[in-house]
Amino acid sequence: MTTMTKIAIGSDHAAYEMKEIVKNLLLSQNIEVIDCGTYSADRADYPDYAIKVSNEVIHQNMTGILLCGSGIGVSIVANRFKGIRAALCRTANDAEMARKHNDANILCLGARVNTATEVKKIIEAWFENKFEGGRHSDRLKIFENLGESC
Repeated sequence: MTTMTKIAIGSDHAAYEMKEIVKNLLLSQNIEVIDCGTYSADRADYPDYAIKVSNEVIHQNMTGILLCGSGIGVSIVANRFKGIRAALCRTANDAEMARKHNDANILCLGARVNTATEVKKIIEAWFENKFEGGRHSDRLKIFENLGESC
């Protein structure tokens, strides 16, 4: 599925079960998983886990997967960090384009939106694709430091 060897994952309570499914999928592919929580289905605040995964991605120069009920909340929080390009993906095509055109480094998923089968296909597309560079690199440079100037 991938050449990646390590990935950070995290979720809130709404996506805890799906996170465990994703974690087991990754482990079955011999990918080291840094599980940033949550560790149960007890109520948890999604920003806490988006912050933890974003920090791992930035400081360990790796990719991440974030999950919450819709995937929207974690994507908003993660994208507050300089250097994070979190993409909410609902389909395998979304994941392919996020990697190829946007060099997304965090995949965001909605556990209440997609089935486990759909999530697996999205993750496979995420890992199978790489950033194309070229004109896409030029576009990323346009907004790379935007938050500092707004």
